[in-house]
Amino acid sequence: MTLETIRTMLVDDHAVVRSGYRTYLQQVPGFEVVAEAETADDAYLQYKRLRPDIVIMDIMLPGASGIDASRRILAHDPGARILVFSMYSSPAFLQQALDVGVMGVVGKECSPDTLRDAAVAVAHGERYMDGSMAQSLVFSKYDPRQKVMDTLSPREFEILHLMVSGATGEEIADALSLSAKTIANRASAIRQKLGVASDIQLLKLAASAGVVPWLGPDVPGASL
Repeated sequence: MTLETIRTMLVDDHAVVRSGYRTYLQQVPGFEVVAEAETADDAYLQYKRLRPDIVIMDIMLPGASGIDASRRILAHDPGARILVFSMYSSPAFLQQALDVGVMGVVGKECSPDTLRDAAVAVAHGERYMDGSMAQSLVFSKYDPRQKVMDTLSPREFEILHLMVSGATGEEIADALSLSAKTIANRASAIRQKLGVASDIQLLKLAASAGVVPWLGPDVPGASL
């Protein structure tokens, strides 16, 4: 990275959203958007090809999530600088993102100035988290529904997320480049680690922790 230009990659599955971010960032002195991606696989391949100075990554992508994309990028390049920029602020997702090594987390409801400040900080190797995200994480430490998710590794959490989002074992295997047998074994280990005996119990637990995008912790029947 030079002092003059922060080469940026945008990862979001909505083309209109990426276009808006691109337009904004390219009006900010010092930024150049060099790549865009809409899936985890594409993000990984684009990163390997272009090595941008910063990746601005959404969490919710089709198939494997932005967390898994971040994990793969950081496994390839431990020095990668990734800023999660997402409308989905479940503490379980935020904690997993931090655990894989992202350097910043901001919500999509933040101001353009906050996004700019966060991107500049992360691009220069500093950590950044906006106030609402930080508050959510702090208070989640006192919620047993959230704490149970901390027992999962990033890969186990990714499999759980895909399971409760309705993906089949074969679809999960394809999204994560693993065998169906490996997914079945991991799914069994996840149920055991979380102390549930059925997929219905797993779904309820995930909903109560905010892991299911279309259910929240206040959904009737979400708690066990």
